[in-house]
Amino acid sequence: MKLARWSKNVGALVLAGLLSLPAWAADAESDRRTPMPGTLNYVEGQASIGDQVLSSKSVGSAQVENGQTIETETGKAEVLLTPGVYLRLGNNSSVNMISSGLANTQLALTAGEAMLEVDQIYPQNNIRINQNGVSTQVLKTGLYDFDAVNQQVRVFDGKAQVFAGDHKTTVKGGHELALNNEDKLKARSFDKKDSEQGNDLYRWSSLRSEYLSEANVDTAGLYYANGWYGSGWWGPGWYWDPWFSGFTFLPGAGFFYNPFGWGFYSPRFVYLAPYAVGRGFHRFNGSRPVAIGRGFHAHAVRGFGGARIGGGGFHGGFHGGGGFHGGGFHGGGIHR
Repeated sequence: MKLARWSKNVGALVLAGLLSLPAWAADAESDRRTPMPGTLNYVEGQASIGDQVLSSKSVGSAQVENGQTIETETGKAEVLLTPGVYLRLGNNSSVNMISSGLANTQLALTAGEAMLEVDQIYPQNNIRINQNGVSTQVLKTGLYDFDAVNQQVRVFDGKAQVFAGDHKTTVKGGHELALNNEDKLKARSFDKKDSEQGNDLYRWSSLRSEYLSEANVDTAGLYYANGWYGSGWWGPGWYWDPWFSGFTFLPGAGFFYNPFGWGFYSPRFVYLAPYAVGRGFHRFNGSRPVAIGRGFHAHAVRGFGGARIGGGGFHGGFHGGGGFHGGGFHGGGIHR
């Protein structure tokens, strides 16, 4: 009986939140920003674009223009490229923007380390990272690491082509390529588990990916509750979430798991998103996430072994992990 009464109280709170959604959507629509390749999406520690010192207030507005360089000292930064592609910089790193076009996105890593998470890519995209006179073109969704210190390209997942003079080398998932002065570049396999555990930028990128997955479910749920066909929904792309103070990616249809195993859903499919609460799972109820247990905390969920979902088809299961972080109110608490 006590549980039943408590559940009714939870339902009343959720209903109250639902009644306020149209007003929220209108406010979010008026505040929405349109990001271009090079837009800053997150920063911590010391980072700058030219003479502009970056801070949390720079997120969503600061942009790396053609010819400009974003660099970190003791800090990290996340930059949006084409929709579904994130560039993340580690400590003491710098990247110069060569071309910020949607069909031609090229950057040069001049110091440190950068990681590229590619959740969506089209044949028309030409996404390249240049370093040490070598150009790497990303061909598939996946996770790519570029190291200017050790002069290497590492593909955790996906496929890339590396161009060095007249030579072209294909690098597939689980392989790395040393960028040396030899006439012929040759990819070799590496231990992914060992590299994941020992790479600070990898762990940070995985955490950022989890937060973005949570923001995706949150944002897609709001569009679904207000009618995914309206309220500012225009298809696949970057969408601003004021509660997470940043952009997240919403696919146009279906849902998928990214290279770190976190789920991303379109408004039409977010009702399928599982929620891990306490030791159980709770699904989206068609309007807002409802969690009966330890509070109202919806969680991002991984697929089995980082399995991916594409084209609306399902290729993985669920297990729990992660909580909401960022700034703003969500489900009865403030989490920073």
